[in-house]
Amino acid sequence: MHTFEDIQSAAALLRERLGEAPVCALVLGSGLGGFADELERPIALNYEEIAGFPLSTAPGHVGRFVAGYVEGLKVLAMQGRFHCYEGWDASQIAFPVRVLRAYGVKVLLLTNAAGGVNTDFRPGDFMLIRDHINLSGRNPLVGANDERIGPRFPDMSKAYDPALRELAKGAARDLGIGLHEGVYAWFLGPSFETPAEIRMARTLGADAVGMSTVPEVIAAVHCGMRVLGISCITNLAAGILDQPISSDEVLEISAKKRPEFSALIKAIIARIGAEDAALAGLPRGTAWRS
Repeated sequence: MHTFEDIQSAAALLRERLGEAPVCALVLGSGLGGFADELERPIALNYEEIAGFPLSTAPGHVGRFVAGYVEGLKVLAMQGRFHCYEGWDASQIAFPVRVLRAYGVKVLLLTNAAGGVNTDFRPGDFMLIRDHINLSGRNPLVGANDERIGPRFPDMSKAYDPALRELAKGAARDLGIGLHEGVYAWFLGPSFETPAEIRMARTLGADAVGMSTVPEVIAAVHCGMRVLGISCITNLAAGILDQPISSDEVLEISAKKRPEFSALIKAIIARIGAEDAALAGLPRGTAWRS
C-alpha cells in the first residue's frame, strides 16, 4: 500500500521533470497510445524512474508519462496503464491516479479498447461511458483509508462527470463523429469473456466490456477528480459473432481508428481548456499554458 508521502514524493518528481501541471491528463488504452506521439514539444518520464510505480507489461502499453501541447494547451498523457490481470493489486493501479491529483491535475480522461455487448455497436465505434459495472470483485479503496487522499465512502452516483459528457457529445457532433453512450462492465481478464458471461453482462445493462478503467475511475472520484471515459469498440463480444476474439484484432481496429480518435480527443481537450479558462476568468486558450 502506497502512503500519502509516497504519493507526494512522486508528484514532486513529476513537477520537477515535467513542469507545471495541466488541468487534464489522459490514460491511453490498448492501441491508443499513439496519441501521445502527436503532442507538441513532448517531454517524457518513464514509469521505471518513479519510486514505487507499477510497470506496464500489456502489449501496446509503452510505460511512460508524456507531457506536451495540443494547440497551445498543456496536457499529460499516460502512455500505458496497469491491469489487475498483470498481477497488480487494485490499490497499486490507484497509485498513478493519486499521483496525478497530487501533481495538480483536475480532469482525468480515460480511454480504453472494449468489446461491444450492445448489438447496435460495430467495431470502430466510440462509446462515451455513462456508468460502469464492477464484475471483477476488486476495489482500490479496500484497506485503511487516509482522509488526506479522500473520504472513506465516496459517492459514485455521478462518477462520469455529466458536464464533461455533454462537452464530449458536443465535440463529437461538431466533428461529425458518431459517439454512442453506454455502460462499461469491468471483467478481471486476461481471458476474454465467455458467451454466457456476455449474456449476463447484457442482462445487467452493460453495453461494452473490458479489463481496465474502473479501478482508475474509483480512485479518481475518491481523490476529487472529474472523470470522462471513452471506449473504442474494437470487437463484438463473445457469442455475438461465430468467430474467435484475439488481441491482434483489438490493436488492429484501434490503430485504424487512431486519426478519428485523435481528432475527437483534441476537440474535447480544447473544450475542457476553454471551460477551465472561463472558470478562472482568463482569456480563452490561456488555461494550462506554462
